[in-house]
Amino acid sequence: MTKQLTNLGSPTFTYRKGRVFYYSRRVPSDLRNHYSKPRIVQSLRTKSPAIAEKAALMLTARLEEYWLSLRIKKVKIPAAHLLTDIGRNSQSDLPDIRMALDEYLRLKGEGRDKYFYALTNRNVGYLIEFLGIRALDLYSTADAAKLRDWLKERRLSSSTIKRIFSTIKSVINLCISENGLAVKNPFIGIYMPNSGETKTRYPVSSNNIKKLVNECYQIDDDLRWLVALLIDSGMRLSEGAGLIEDDLILDSEIPYINLRPHPHRSLKTANSRRKIPLVGASLWAARQIRANNTYYCFPRYTNETCCNRNSASAALNKWIKVVCKTHVVIHGLRHSFRDRLRAVQAPVDVIDQLGGWSYKSIGETYGDGYQLDVLNEWMQRIES
Repeated sequence: MTKQLTNLGSPTFTYRKGRVFYYSRRVPSDLRNHYSKPRIVQSLRTKSPAIAEKAALMLTARLEEYWLSLRIKKVKIPAAHLLTDIGRNSQSDLPDIRMALDEYLRLKGEGRDKYFYALTNRNVGYLIEFLGIRALDLYSTADAAKLRDWLKERRLSSSTIKRIFSTIKSVINLCISENGLAVKNPFIGIYMPNSGETKTRYPVSSNNIKKLVNECYQIDDDLRWLVALLIDSGMRLSEGAGLIEDDLILDSEIPYINLRPHPHRSLKTANSRRKIPLVGASLWAARQIRANNTYYCFPRYTNETCCNRNSASAALNKWIKVVCKTHVVIHGLRHSFRDRLRAVQAPVDVIDQLGGWSYKSIGETYGDGYQLDVLNEWMQRIES
């Protein structure tokens, strides 16, 4: 593969390897002992010059801030003999939360889409905004409780606060385990009151599913293809919206969706990778999509860098509420899919395999699962 250098040594520190942009930066000589190599090289995961430039500028700013913190640690503290115990304890050799975040994204972010990075940065960003960047041993359980209360004051829901804390705990836990740190995670065990709000996603009724299918056939555009594809497949919205043309296998004896991760869209769990027989409205939609002959099945929402499931959700939820004349959301189709399989008395492990749900017992994880022809028999019983 050819390596074409562009802008190397410029403020963006970027070059191309093939068509993908990379970031390259020489480690300053006074900080060389902190690195195993003299140069930092990292893929920017994009072929777009504009996106690469923005990403490189952000990396440069992060590096400059981190390098400044390393240099400051070497500086002798003025009037150190006057410091209180709190002041003395402010000096720590442990990684700080920003370093822990970088390590987490590097190890856990491989193959994940941009929303994983955005969500992780946002959730840890709440901690940094309220408590500042500190070494991990300088956060306390009292700090964690104060963060929880601050988030509540910002009128974030209990479920959102729980997700924020879940991310923070995961970031710190990984840093502790990877570096063998003798420190406790202060964000574990913090009481999270349940405010009583629950976001119920109701299944879409069989009558409303029929209405949606009929409307999809009538309008026959990419938005309706996506709805129809979800109705008889049970896929999550991001799974369907992130498909590429080659994921729809129509020349097989049993047409099916080959659901797999892509650089622009990861999958939620290991079980999410699966094959789903195409039947009913989903088979119709797959044929319409393949006839449209585009690399991305839904280029309105998907490109080489991301799958914008939030935009898809907003548009589809608005439309199905008009058609169904009731408060239903697109994710309700996935609930309905499970109910429809229950109604025909499909085995639980068949249901879990088709929907990509986690298995409930260890025994269900043994073997390769059901073959496509067996899954197809159950799918034929529920087609719309």
